[in-house]
Amino acid sequence: MAFTREALIESVSAQMPEKRWKHTLGVMESSVKLAERYGGDPVRAETAAILHDVAKYWPVETMKEIIEQNGLSAELLKYDKQLWHAEVGAFVAEKEYGITDPGVLGAIKFHTSGRENMSLLEKIVCLADYIEPGRDFPGVDDIRKKAKVSLEEGLVAGFDSTISLLLQKRRIVFPLTVLARNDLVRILEDKR
Repeated sequence: MAFTREALIESVSAQMPEKRWKHTLGVMESSVKLAERYGGDPVRAETAAILHDVAKYWPVETMKEIIEQNGLSAELLKYDKQLWHAEVGAFVAEKEYGITDPGVLGAIKFHTSGRENMSLLEKIVCLADYIEPGRDFPGVDDIRKKAKVSLEEGLVAGFDSTISLLLQKRRIVFPLTVLARNDLVRILEDKR
């Protein structure tokens, strides 16, 4: 069953605190702007943005069960629980909301970690999550400036910020994020 945009918004917004829904609205707005700027599909970008945090506030045990029982990435369970909602969210988008577009599902799945060979839509939603207007963290203005130059520049700055923060806190860095960052750096070097 396909949901209308309004039904998606109603269902997803009911699953999170108001503050997180405001974040989602910001990601929706930023995704559409980035899609328009860089030749993406604004409707697909907005759909992925609506759903990107659908599972963010689900109980950790529920997310773990979904990952284990549905053949999702068990490797993810070895890393920060903050990463789990993206993969679970993509699964839920498909199974509960009838999203069949693999590009939209990929944008949801990789919005926190990135990956090598990111699609245009994945880059848009991942970067929108970093730069939405409500975000306020050290370096966000630099990421926003770079996002106006290129998706890749913005994402490298975003991933650098995340990785630096994790290193400062002596936390484990998810390998996919390092691979995504390095892949984007290679892309930028090849353009020079």
